[in-house]
Amino acid sequence: SSPLQKKRRAATARRQHLKSAMLQLAVTEIEKEAAAKEVEKQNYLAEHCPPLSLPGSMQELQELCKKLHAKIESVDEERYDTEVKLQKTNKELEDLSQKLFDLRGKFKRPPLRRVRMSADAMLRALLGSKHKVCMDLRANLKQVKKEDTEKEKDLRDVGDWRKNIEEKSGMEGRKKMFEAGE
Repeated sequence: SSPLQKKRRAATARRQHLKSAMLQLAVTEIEKEAAAKEVEKQNYLAEHCPPLSLPGSMQELQELCKKLHAKIESVDEERYDTEVKLQKTNKELEDLSQKLFDLRGKFKRPPLRRVRMSADAMLRALLGSKHKVCMDLRANLKQVKKEDTEKEKDLRDVGDWRKNIEEKSGMEGRKKMFEAGE
């Protein structure tokens, strides 16, 4: 094996070693995070949820139920407030990301609809309503008069065979032939 192949193998082995070391570090970090979350959860529960002691008499039990209901209501209000704060924060995030998009010059194009518009209306939309532009396309066309040539006159005198076929074709032609036969 050549020295180049040995270098490649060494680089690949080093890359594999670094990858496995990074994965091992990531696994230990995830385990540490999970343990920290569990400890935080236990502390929160110990602080906010004292151990339950069931009283013996009916009166004390009713008092306990009332306290629990009050606690549930306060927690529900707190949850609602947190949800509202989260919604506001999400909305602010969306607005800021939209502003960022606009500043970069990249934005989502809205779906466009086809609109039928005359040339006049299009020019009015482009130039504004102040400018009165009449766009008559036929006004700028040249008028060309067809001059009769002698060839065409001869053809007309002889009669065009296409014209004769057109007269006899279709229902009109059949009707004429039928009437002529009677």
